[in-house]
Amino acid sequence: MPRFGRVAVQEKSKDFKGSMKRLIANLKPWKYIMIVALILAMTSAVLSLISPDLLSNLTDEVTKGIKPDQAKFEEIIENININLNSEKIDKKLSNLENEVSMTEEELSEVNNVFNILHNSSEEDSLALLLELPDSVLLYLLDDIKFEKVIITSEEQLEILKAINKINPDDSASSLKAIDELPSNVYDLIKPKIDMVKVKNITIVIAILYLISSVFSYIQSYSMSTVSNRFANNLRRRISTKINQLPLKYFDTHETGDVLSRVTNDVDTVSQNLNNSLAILVSSITLFLGSIFMMFTTNWLMAITAVLSTFVGFIAMFIILNKSQKYFSKQQEELGNVNGYVEEMYSGHNVVKVYNGTKEAMKEFSTLNDRLYIANKKSRFLSGMMQPIMAFVGNFGYVMVCIVGALLVMNGKITFGVIVAFMIYIRLFTNPLSQIAQAMTSLQSTVAASERVFEFLDEKEMPTQKDLKKHLNKSKVKGEIEFRNVKFGYDPGRTIIKNFSVKVKPGQKIAIVGPTGAGKTTMVNLLMKFYDINNGDILIDGVSTKELSRENVHELFVMVLQDTWLFEGTIGDNIRFNKEDVSDRKIWEALKTVGVDHFVSTLPGGLDYQISDNDAISQGQKQLLTIARGMIEDAPFLILDEATSNVDTRTEELVQKAMDKLMEGRTSFIIAHRLSTIRNADLILVMKDGNIVEQGTHDELLDQNGFYASLYNSQFEK
Repeated sequence: MPRFGRVAVQEKSKDFKGSMKRLIANLKPWKYIMIVALILAMTSAVLSLISPDLLSNLTDEVTKGIKPDQAKFEEIIENININLNSEKIDKKLSNLENEVSMTEEELSEVNNVFNILHNSSEEDSLALLLELPDSVLLYLLDDIKFEKVIITSEEQLEILKAINKINPDDSASSLKAIDELPSNVYDLIKPKIDMVKVKNITIVIAILYLISSVFSYIQSYSMSTVSNRFANNLRRRISTKINQLPLKYFDTHETGDVLSRVTNDVDTVSQNLNNSLAILVSSITLFLGSIFMMFTTNWLMAITAVLSTFVGFIAMFIILNKSQKYFSKQQEELGNVNGYVEEMYSGHNVVKVYNGTKEAMKEFSTLNDRLYIANKKSRFLSGMMQPIMAFVGNFGYVMVCIVGALLVMNGKITFGVIVAFMIYIRLFTNPLSQIAQAMTSLQSTVAASERVFEFLDEKEMPTQKDLKKHLNKSKVKGEIEFRNVKFGYDPGRTIIKNFSVKVKPGQKIAIVGPTGAGKTTMVNLLMKFYDINNGDILIDGVSTKELSRENVHELFVMVLQDTWLFEGTIGDNIRFNKEDVSDRKIWEALKTVGVDHFVSTLPGGLDYQISDNDAISQGQKQLLTIARGMIEDAPFLILDEATSNVDTRTEELVQKAMDKLMEGRTSFIIAHRLSTIRNADLILVMKDGNIVEQGTHDELLDQNGFYASLYNSQFEK
């Protein structure tokens, strides 16, 4: 079973560099707003890069405040060691016996300790000293002053005993020893958070984040303003362009393609422009800035962070490359399914009549399965992106923590540096995916803008500024002459070869002939939708070459085969482009064409809203368009297959309405049903772009020529 439907595959730019330059050139009116927005985006990113360093300082300050002042404690111990220096001890030992009462045995033990002490290492000296009696140590120690605090010999002895209990392999023993220190000494080294410094750092961080948020908002608002104004400008230019394009353009381009350029492509440019440029600038700034800040802070941890995330990004780009073909396949299969469903739905009755349901379902199942497979593969691979990104970030955190912990243990960095690097990891990994996304959006933006610019670059109709002549439609007599007209849509193919005819005012001229004879082409030339190649067309003796298109158009009323009613009230549809038409005049026109009763039965009458889902028959729509023509008081009338889409009964109503419309006007009637033009004043029979016969209906039948064969063929069984 045949299948139709357009495949919705995303287009790529044909000339990315050239189209990008043109896009930037078209954004020139808003360049200052864009420059401000991009500077703000960059500044916001820079502020985000400063914050981790401040957070590192804040963390170090808080960490410093939740543990004893180790430096001050070591300074106190150093003063005690000075108090126990060997020279001082040697001086005091001479009076030891007089100052401290000891037995001979104790004195011998003290001397023995000091002999060993002289030959021992500094690490063992404290343990040896503590083997001495407390009375001896108290005698050897003098009171010392530290930061206006007097530390007595008894307190120094308590400090020495507490230090001796510290086990290097047990951190808890250090805390326990500190808790046993004298109260005045503990007050000197107890944990203290510098709240003033913490407050100041916190305020600075808060201000930075606030400024960054404000800048980000202004940047977003500015880019939104630029994108919306640019889209508005494009739509205005497109609207103007449409009215300046020749009809030939629309004959050679699909309506869907033109609408896609006007709507989808402009929206794509607007939406992506709003997001991609600012994100691209801020992401690049964050990416490069985070690398710079990491290497400035600590090169070893920076290498660790970059290498740990680099492996993950290699895997991500491999998956992106693999998944791209499945996304394209998914779009292709989706287009096939949509096209097939649309075709089967529109021809549902035919499928039922010919018992094609089973075959249709089988074909649909095949297409649906192919879409399912392509969708599953693309979704599976794209679904891996988020876990991989999470793994990359978490793996980077782990490696930073491990290497950072080792460096902290060796005193190379502080704990705050690890905190800063954990933020830098996020600032380093996120921009890469955002840059990839922004580049994709930018590619789409350039491709869409390229299609819009192609439309704006199309060749326009020749300018009419030099045309000074003007025909007043109220004074036009209604005479038209085709004089040796030649025309072809393409230079190598002439459709109208040598067309000449003179039409008198008020005549009804019927143009008949087989498909492709040139009937509608003649009307298009008469309306100046196309410029003739050779010859001339004159209205009341004035060449249409000397009249503007607008002037020619206002001289004609057209009723076409395809009825056109826009969404709005019946009154608005009939007074289309004529604001000074009263309701009374509209009702008169409706009565003239015989559709006033139908309109009066509708809710609201002339105020009834017409929509696509209205149950208004084709014949009623045609009568409404004829009523619109009655309002347009023009000297010429063109009826192009106006009754081809209605039934026989409705055709009679439409024919009567058209007869009334033709009264007092020079009329041109194109019809396939030759029975509808029997009362024409002149029938022009066209074949291969030329008039092969002309005359009244009866005259042409008497000639028994081409017209007679066309007419009689309608009644052959």
